Amino acid sequence: MKRKYILPIFLVFQIIFLKVIAFFPEVVERFYSNGLYVIISKIARTLFGKIPFSVGDLIYSIAIIYILISIWKARKTLKIDWKNKLLKITNCISIFYFMFHFLWALNYYRMPLFEKMNIQREYSDEDLYLFTEKLITKSNEIQFKITHNKNLKVSNSVSQQRIFETTQNGYDNLTKVYPFFKYEIPSRKKSLFSLPLTYMGFSGYLNPFTNEAQVNSKIPKYDFPYVICHEMAHQIGYGSESECNFIGFLACTNNQDLHFQYSAYVVALHYCLSNIAMKNEAKFNYFKAKVNPGILENYKESEVFWKQYDSFIDKGFHAFYDQFLKINQQKDGIDSYSKYVNLLVNYYKNRKL
Repeated sequence: MKRKYILPIFLVFQIIFLKVIAFFPEVVERFYSNGLYVIISKIARTLFGKIPFSVGDLIYSIAIIYILISIWKARKTLKIDWKNKLLKITNCISIFYFMFHFLWALNYYRMPLFEKMNIQREYSDEDLYLFTEKLITKSNEIQFKITHNKNLKVSNSVSQQRIFETTQNGYDNLTKVYPFFKYEIPSRKKSLFSLPLTYMGFSGYLNPFTNEAQVNSKIPKYDFPYVICHEMAHQIGYGSESECNFIGFLACTNNQDLHFQYSAYVVALHYCLSNIAMKNEAKFNYFKAKVNPGILENYKESEVFWKQYDSFIDKGFHAFYDQFLKINQQKDGIDSYSKYVNLLVNYYKNRKL
């Protein structure tokens, strides 16, 4: 066999391997997520965590420039040398695909959090209404504690860097209850691509190659703590967006800082109200009327922020990301973000908020 075909064949092998490993989540959980990945992530965060800027974003920038230059150089010989060019592209894809899964993405195939924490999957409309009622009470309470005026939106004068540092408190407290959510060796950064991320409609992301938690520095500040805690959940080895929303919620609500608690509760409330609005408009209006006007002002702040960057770009990237999630064990695609309502409602059935 010619050596030039090794990587393309290896790519096929990888695809088959992932199809098979999907049937063995316990194996992934034990040997990768709680074994090899723990070592890989600690090494990556030790190497890149203390560097003040995003190394991953810098690598992506260099890669994009290199690809554009290569395309420009190859344009003249593409017709006569297309087979070799295609082979080179396939080789690159094979290497990228392997590194992506080896360094982080095998976590998509681990045991679901529903099973790990023994949480039910389904809930009734009545369950959702009862939980939303509790969520409104808690959100209103914290909003008033911060502002002393139910009509004022919550603002946070603390620097983004200080917010990054404060996230550790919530994870430390959460670890006392659930040791498997332990977070060590911080690597939390503002993305160098914050403006492009905004146009793409994303608040943050995890770089799987450097294990840096990247946060869009332009998003409204009340939302900032929750986004960081969500991306940190990806860092500790959870691929599912709904599970990271849930873990982020627990980390924020276990934080002693009221702004963190507020961030989690109002984001969760927004998801619950959206779910109710799709099912019963009268119930949605009933619950919305109970929410403090200051909280609604924060929602409006987010709406205005994202609307000014709304374009075909974010729709295109969301469509791409929707397919990406479906390929990676999240059959609901981008809707999987809101599926964490299932986790929340059932987790708090017998617990106080």
